[in-house]
Amino acid sequence: MEYAAAKSTMCRQCGAHFVPSAPKTEVRLRPKDEPVEPVADPSIFRKLEGFWAKHHSSIIECFDCKATQEISSAATSTICPKCSKHIDLRDYKIATSFSRSIRTHGQVHLTSKGDLSSSSVTCRSALIEGKLRGNLQCLGTATINFSGKIPGRLTAEHILVERKSVVQFFRRVRVKSIEIRGQVTGEIIAEGTVIIHRNAVLDGNVTAKSISVEKGGIFCGQLIIGSAGLTQAELLPQAQPAITETTDAVSPAVVPEPLPAT
Repeated sequence: MEYAAAKSTMCRQCGAHFVPSAPKTEVRLRPKDEPVEPVADPSIFRKLEGFWAKHHSSIIECFDCKATQEISSAATSTICPKCSKHIDLRDYKIATSFSRSIRTHGQVHLTSKGDLSSSSVTCRSALIEGKLRGNLQCLGTATINFSGKIPGRLTAEHILVERKSVVQFFRRVRVKSIEIRGQVTGEIIAEGTVIIHRNAVLDGNVTAKSISVEKGGIFCGQLIIGSAGLTQAELLPQAQPAITETTDAVSPAVVPEPLPAT
């Protein structure tokens, strides 16, 4: 059984994309004397174009059970074949104040006039050009083209800070990798690489696997190379004191003999 609000889905057996509700047949009447135009055969280029457009697909993961499935690029929603949960595939454009939750495999575009204060927003990719005061989790790339303060929490697979962007993060930024082309102030925890391009500035503490600063780039802060989950004991193991075994036998106590009486 398909979800009531689903506009399109994919067959679980053959993987073909189709619309659950069949469109109504439209009857068009043509005058009797109107000539019928011959239908031109499509060219080879159009056949190939239609073939690739029809078979363009991507693989997504269920938010709840983490099961993967292949979907068509034309689909706006689908249902998980394992847990039967509804999965949203639409793109969202936020141009005003927005405080509702979003969970989609599409893109979230926060425009310059938008104000996102939702406590839970999950998306495939994000373009941030406005105020982010809520929690945003991006499964792919989050692009920041914004100048100002970001009091919200941002978690992403990859973050790209565009040129002419001056950003100040109030909370820790957790990413796998980050690429800075503008100016960033804040604490960054990355599982992979932090890249600071030419004329870019990063002011704040960084914990990452590696860091790359191009000529002309500026980094000011404390740098820890390693995993974010390591403790100080794991980074610098404490030396165990060597235990020496005593092999000398303890000699028995010597009892002095009494002197002879004179």
